[in-house]
Amino acid sequence: MDYENIIYKKEKGIAQLIINRPDKRNALNRATRLEMVDALEATRADSEIKVLVLSGAGGKSFIAGSDLTELSRFSPLELEEFLSTLSQRLYTRFEELEKPVIAMIHGLCLGGGLELAMACDIRIASNISQFGQPEILLGIMPAGGGTQRLARLVGAGIAKELILTGTLIDAEEAFRLRLVNRICAPDALESVTMEMAGRIAKQSPLAVKWAKKSINMGQDVGLTAGLAYELMVECLLFSGKDSREGMQAFLEKRKPVFKGV
Repeated sequence: MDYENIIYKKEKGIAQLIINRPDKRNALNRATRLEMVDALEATRADSEIKVLVLSGAGGKSFIAGSDLTELSRFSPLELEEFLSTLSQRLYTRFEELEKPVIAMIHGLCLGGGLELAMACDIRIASNISQFGQPEILLGIMPAGGGTQRLARLVGAGIAKELILTGTLIDAEEAFRLRLVNRICAPDALESVTMEMAGRIAKQSPLAVKWAKKSINMGQDVGLTAGLAYELMVECLLFSGKDSREGMQAFLEKRKPVFKGV
């Protein structure tokens, strides 16, 4: 598939999905979302890809939200179809991808852009980025997962304040609230992100996959069920060759060679 709204590339086990609509502040329209679905499937199916990095082109915006020109034309039934396929469901597909996804955020991260970033596993931002769910200012509310994931990340009280006022916060505040994992200078953003992606890509793909699934499971179930899932997953990993290779390499004081089996 030839892409018009995104850039998709891969190198050394790391894929990059770059939203490429800088003239629209990388706002997500239907065409862009469909291309993202295709790129996501390509990432899932490619065993050489260990990590996906999501970013926005143009140097001013990560993703400034949904394309309001398009969104404003939906009927209620059209909106339900959109939310359940190319909004909520699309973002959840990033969360459910069996490979880690890092959001590399520079500039505006608003509305649907923040909702998508929150569905990623790790968020790294430049210190001049801005974050918010300003939908309330339009007479609507976040509906791509914002009311759910924001509360899980920063707590219900802070989530209500941000969503009900539409307030934007800077990168320092986002870091303080643990909305992002790290912040850094804009000129260091790519190197910091790629260094982390590279560290993850060196690990056992099986261990990374199941560790991510175990953490995600723990967000939706009680502690007892989460611990039982964790125990089961660890036993599953012990049935593979990567676990034996990892421990043997440690004992032999060498770097492990993981093959994902």
